Amino acid sequence: MKLFHLSDLHIGLKLFNRDLAEDQTYILDQVIAIAARQQPEVIMIAGDIYDKAVPSAEAVAIFDHFISGLTRAVPQAELMIISGNHDSGSRVNVFRSILQEQKIHMIGLPPLLPGEAIETVALRDQYGPVNFYLLPFVKPSMVRAIVGTDENGNNLSYDAALHQMIGRETIDPRVRNVLVSHQFYLPCSSDPDSVERMDSEICTVGNIDAVRADILEAFDYAALGHIHKPMTVGRAVYRYCGTPLACSVSEAGQQKGIIMVTLAEKGTVSTQVLPLKPLRQVRVIKGTLQEVLTQGCSDYVSILLTDQTDLDIFDMQDKLCYAFPNLLEIRRESLRPVDYSVAYAPEQELDAFALCNAFLKDLDSEDQQLLRKVINQVQEEST
Repeated sequence: MKLFHLSDLHIGLKLFNRDLAEDQTYILDQVIAIAARQQPEVIMIAGDIYDKAVPSAEAVAIFDHFISGLTRAVPQAELMIISGNHDSGSRVNVFRSILQEQKIHMIGLPPLLPGEAIETVALRDQYGPVNFYLLPFVKPSMVRAIVGTDENGNNLSYDAALHQMIGRETIDPRVRNVLVSHQFYLPCSSDPDSVERMDSEICTVGNIDAVRADILEAFDYAALGHIHKPMTVGRAVYRYCGTPLACSVSEAGQQKGIIMVTLAEKGTVSTQVLPLKPLRQVRVIKGTLQEVLTQGCSDYVSILLTDQTDLDIFDMQDKLCYAFPNLLEIRRESLRPVDYSVAYAPEQELDAFALCNAFLKDLDSEDQQLLRKVINQVQEEST
């Protein structure tokens, strides 16, 4: 059985206020063309369809164009789509039962009541059955009625809640099982801070959303979404495919692609990355003004000027905007050394929690815990 693994489309995203509608349509049309050639039996989209919980009409039209194109290009394929933390689960869940009759499984909400289970799609090929478990983004507060609370009546941690959620499922180890999930999974004993996160990702204070990846061991393949850089989680069959299009300058230079998964008999899984080529690259160009101007292009460009002398600001901007019509930002290297030893190193970027701590000063552990909860709640509500 041949599967396509995509995630984090972030349709409607703006890059430094640059509208990416044309770029996103271009890359999604490329996905349609590759699907038409490869003819996968299953196409999995592991969350973050949209960049905002309430997407614009234009973003919805782009997604409609994409799904319509896929169903025409691969009419026999089952489309399996879950919501991510950027999506509105309730909106994605609309017409869920009707769409399933058209081989489109759009699952916006996890099981919320004790009698409910993770949405499962059962397929079959020459090697037997394959069960797909479709688990949208889960916050512990959403599934409190299922997983319960701790001894103090508080919501469980993300890790405990996800282990409870998947642990209550009856997963047959004799057949092939695939998980489609949108969470922050980590190999056991790994440090969350060791995972390179992109600027376009929302990171919780203290990485409270981290989930131990031992929970994935019941599955032959885990199609994961949430992390924007392609990466594996402990094993080659537990994978984040990353975004199909760069969503931030920190993703400059990354090769984006579709993960094509081939399931043979139980225990035999192979993967291949099918590269995607964007309409415009995201690039970082560093050098003096004269050096930079010789590299004019139509890509999305972040420029770091290294000139050690003052420049005519207006003349500089005019020249750069002419050479780079899709210029994102202009930055300058510091012209004079500064002693940051009392504050923090120039390359250090303080997160919201650290900034609040530095401003408020001398918070005890109880106040710090409350501050973490407030910041995480604000970040969750802003998606």
